[in-house]
Amino acid sequence: MNYKWVALSNTTLGVLMSALDGSIVIISLPAIFRGIGLDPLAPGNIGYLLWMILGYLLVQAVLVVTLGRLGDMFGRVKMYNLGFVVFSAASVALSFDPFHAGAGALWLIGWRVVQAVGGSMLTANSAAILTDAFPARQRGMALGVNQITALAGQFLGLVVGGLLAEIDWRAVFWVSVPFGLLGTIWSIRSLREVGTPRRAKVDWGGNVTFAAGTALLLAAITYGIQPYRGAATGWGNPWVLGGIGAGVLLLVLFGVIETRVATPMFQLSLFRIRAFAAGNIAALLTSVARGGMQFMLIIWLQGIWLPLHGYDYERTPLWAGIHLLPLTVGFLIAGPLSGYLSDRFGARPLATGGLLLVVAAFLGLLALPVDFSYPAFAALLVLSGVGQGMFAAPNTSAIMSSVPTEQRGVASGMRATFQNSGTSLSIGVFFSLMIAGLATSLPQTLTSGLQAHGVPAPVADGVAQLPPVSTLFAAFLGSNPVGHLLGPDVLNALAPADRATLTGGSFFPQLVSAPFHHGLVVVFTAAAAMAVVAAIASASRGARYLHSSENSLEENSREEGKENR
Repeated sequence: MNYKWVALSNTTLGVLMSALDGSIVIISLPAIFRGIGLDPLAPGNIGYLLWMILGYLLVQAVLVVTLGRLGDMFGRVKMYNLGFVVFSAASVALSFDPFHAGAGALWLIGWRVVQAVGGSMLTANSAAILTDAFPARQRGMALGVNQITALAGQFLGLVVGGLLAEIDWRAVFWVSVPFGLLGTIWSIRSLREVGTPRRAKVDWGGNVTFAAGTALLLAAITYGIQPYRGAATGWGNPWVLGGIGAGVLLLVLFGVIETRVATPMFQLSLFRIRAFAAGNIAALLTSVARGGMQFMLIIWLQGIWLPLHGYDYERTPLWAGIHLLPLTVGFLIAGPLSGYLSDRFGARPLATGGLLLVVAAFLGLLALPVDFSYPAFAALLVLSGVGQGMFAAPNTSAIMSSVPTEQRGVASGMRATFQNSGTSLSIGVFFSLMIAGLATSLPQTLTSGLQAHGVPAPVADGVAQLPPVSTLFAAFLGSNPVGHLLGPDVLNALAPADRATLTGGSFFPQLVSAPFHHGLVVVFTAAAAMAVVAAIASASRGARYLHSSENSLEENSREEGKENR
């Protein structure tokens, strides 16, 4: 078996595991928190919920550049192999949480951070390993398979998490253990260093300022989603504003440091390459738009559409994942094919055309009513998936082929940083937009709707004044928000008919349809605008570009000679 196919299959397993675990917890959170005996929507516990989701994404956004640079210095395969070991060990620790309630949540958050370190080692070096292993004429296909597997893993995690959570919440973490052990043994035995490691001094100033600045910025955005002193969100919190300011200042300092050290961790000079700069700008904006779409679709399905169509709230997480499968199908259809075609025709037409399809899908979602026809919804998901698949593989190939051989590790890390940061930013941006939209109309809607079914006015007013983030996350977790917000004492005091109506599957979805649709219009309009700007950036990347064409030809000849031996 040729080495390049071994490298492709092993790195595809690695990025699939990393991406799968980035989203598998999202859909499994209700079962996880029930398992450790914690109500994530109780006052003070929303932070646990957010950090279970964002902790993993934040670590990957912060560390991938550093770990890619270390791969260039000490060996990409060595760093990749270590990533499998760390990831597998953390998966074992996650499945044996010995604590309950808040302590149990902190255990899970802590080991999720460790797991993310291992996942970052895998994603930061996988594209560089493939770029080393494949000749330029096949690189787009290989990176396409790898990249689409990673993106599809984000959506497959929603289905897998829902299925495993039905069995046992610990199974969500057990599933990674055998694959992690298999990948560890396989990678150690079969992968080899094709590129030549280049030892250099570690850029400690750059590493520290980048990690601290990015962590502060993303953490502040995380707390900006949460309510503060009666406000629906925390953007007026001095600590949030201070965190954003300090994060920006540290990132500015990081940029200054990187222009002054001999061996910077973040090769700012790579942005002089138009194909590299345009590809990463497009990737960042697309990642923000994709992340916002993912979370909004989950809330739309779990909080409104599925209950309206007779699904129990407790089962909506699983069925939301199943109903989103057309998106993954679109990825899987377009990804490898577009990677193959980009090897022949270049990245610009495919990547730009794919983003225009994404824009069309967002506009189509804007036109749908809240209680949509599923075939139309599924067709738009397929369209979006095909568009994102057409973009992702050629764009990744173009970015990686445009940089010098010795900087492929750091380039891979930079690319992954933009992608992971976009997902983290999307949560802060789009959740804030949705919460702000709900805050303007949801209180009055809740008050009048609850009083119409016998809830005393003081109780209805109190429920209506609760932060809309609680209502939003209740729907996100597949919980009946009305039953959760009123509690058993209030419900038991109502007439049986009113109680049945309030806790049924149609009352809350119908109540919030208008406020929620207003929020969706704002969110999807912003996402469509980002996709348009991303398409413009993609179109500006120029004609097909391979860094140092003479060296590329020599690499191709060398690789072909290895295949013939």
